[in-house]
Amino acid sequence: MPSCLPLDRIAQARRPRGSPSGTQRWRELLFVHFTFAPELVRALVPKELELDLWDDRAWVGLVPFKMEGIRPRFAPFGLDFLETNLRTYVHYRGEPGVFFFSLEASSWLAVKAARLGWGLPYFHADMSTRREGERVHYAAKRRHTKVETSVEYSLGERLGPSKEGTLEHFLLERYVLLTAGKGRVSRGQVHHVPYPAQRATLHALKDELVVAAGLPQPTEAPASVLYASGVDVEVFGPWDV
Repeated sequence: MPSCLPLDRIAQARRPRGSPSGTQRWRELLFVHFTFAPELVRALVPKELELDLWDDRAWVGLVPFKMEGIRPRFAPFGLDFLETNLRTYVHYRGEPGVFFFSLEASSWLAVKAARLGWGLPYFHADMSTRREGERVHYAAKRRHTKVETSVEYSLGERLGPSKEGTLEHFLLERYVLLTAGKGRVSRGQVHHVPYPAQRATLHALKDELVVAAGLPQPTEAPASVLYASGVDVEVFGPWDV
């Protein structure tokens, strides 16, 4: 049964009490979003979670970026690697969050740690990125199944922090991760300043992650393309809800 609780999109941005389980730096994030009929995405999301829609459409984001200084709380050093995640937006008991279909990472150790510690569908991939001025190229190929992603884009207008109630806020300002299965829901949370959003222009895009997740190949251009230079992140959880 759909939830009748209103969604609070501000509370999740507040820092949780206590010490974080780790810290990270996210850099050069590209957010490429497609839209789908809700029933197509609903079939791929655990029944415990409800879809979080915008304009009656389900949004699926392809997000390539750099992960730097990834360090659990008690680790003496951090990892740097590239990551690409494919995600959609959900809510549980009135709290909006992110649900990941898949996550590619160039670090084998990061893949193993995230699968064991967070139960996330990480995959080891060969990945590369290069930047020439305001133009960026990013590529990834999953090690075993050879699923590929490559994107070339350039940076555009600076928008600054997104305002509540805008599409940019809906897509970017997500601080809660939700996973579910076998009647169990788990929750993690991150804390960081709002993304310094910019527009971005796609020059080339090859993506096989959407189809690999079980969705049809998009036939239209992405509905939104945004960029953020980066944020420093505290990570909390995960906890069973």
